[in-house]
Amino acid sequence: MKYYLIAGERSGDFHASNLMRQLQQQDSAADFRFWGGDLMQAAGGTMVHHYQEMAIMGFWEAATSLLKFRGYLKECQRDMLEYKPDVVILVDYAGFNMRVAKFAKEQGIKVFYYISPKIWAWNQGRVHKVKALVDRMFVILPFEEEFYQRFGYKVDYIGNPTADAVAEHPAAPDFYQRNNLDPQKQIIAVLPGSRKQEIEEMLYEMVAILPPFLNYQFIVAGVDNLDPNYYAHFERNNVRILFDQTYDLLAHATAALVTSGTATLETALFGVPQVVCYRTSAVTYAISKALIKVRYISLVNLIADREVVKELIQGEFNSRNLVTELKKITADEEFIAQQKAGYAELREKLGRNNAAAKAAKLMVGYLSKG
Repeated sequence: MKYYLIAGERSGDFHASNLMRQLQQQDSAADFRFWGGDLMQAAGGTMVHHYQEMAIMGFWEAATSLLKFRGYLKECQRDMLEYKPDVVILVDYAGFNMRVAKFAKEQGIKVFYYISPKIWAWNQGRVHKVKALVDRMFVILPFEEEFYQRFGYKVDYIGNPTADAVAEHPAAPDFYQRNNLDPQKQIIAVLPGSRKQEIEEMLYEMVAILPPFLNYQFIVAGVDNLDPNYYAHFERNNVRILFDQTYDLLAHATAALVTSGTATLETALFGVPQVVCYRTSAVTYAISKALIKVRYISLVNLIADREVVKELIQGEFNSRNLVTELKKITADEEFIAQQKAGYAELREKLGRNNAAAKAAKLMVGYLSKG
């Protein structure tokens, strides 16, 4: 069968690539065409565009790139008609993908959604649009199945692929030696995000708090979809940049400063005490605050349905608060124990389900039945 996949960011590329490999196990004739990244390219098939070209965050930022997005959408529609897929598989990235879903539905092409858009956080009324446009939804957060059920929409909960990835990550005993790190100093991991806009908002503040923590080494998780030279001016005494070693970094970290996103869940699953950080443009924040329907922004707190990790958002994300909270997760043993107890609850809720394999089996089954 012919599969047309769209992932618009780094985490989507990772999860989609695993799904593609599992689809190949279920369907020996699987043929892929996709909008995604290097990991999907390694899995096989033909890339139309790299997600780097489409990585825009925030309402204001998206509005100023509207013509660019319209051009991509038109190109996607033409390309889809030429390829004639059996199914379109959309991976998160709702702003673009829901428009693709509408077009595919109009053309009589089946639409699967792998990793639900976060409509439970923003505009819950959009669930009716999802029901109308998406043939099968595959969700990865425990509360999403119940959310959709409230609207009479049956979805497939497949487990969480991030939990699978963390559990399967091999140990790296040579981490300090391989990266020429000081084995006598504990590590504070700094995860500023994977998009340039995120990093510009977050990283300066995150590494500006060094003086009270000189007995630690700050290690920034860099990503290879950005020019390495971009990170150069952040590197200084006690601050190192390591590229594409995030899981190895978390496996050796004592504490972490993490930009809100999938990384908060990854950090929790590695058992690393963390402070969740987020700041965006004033316009985007004002719109978000008016629309958001949930109490928390981090996946850790959302899944736990309580505050397990501290969230420093917008004005609260400043050097003074960062120092205060980082001291708690490095020196306050009772606070650290409470956070790790919350992590244990999180792991129990997520379990292990081999999510990508389960999703692939269901997808091929649904398509075979027509």
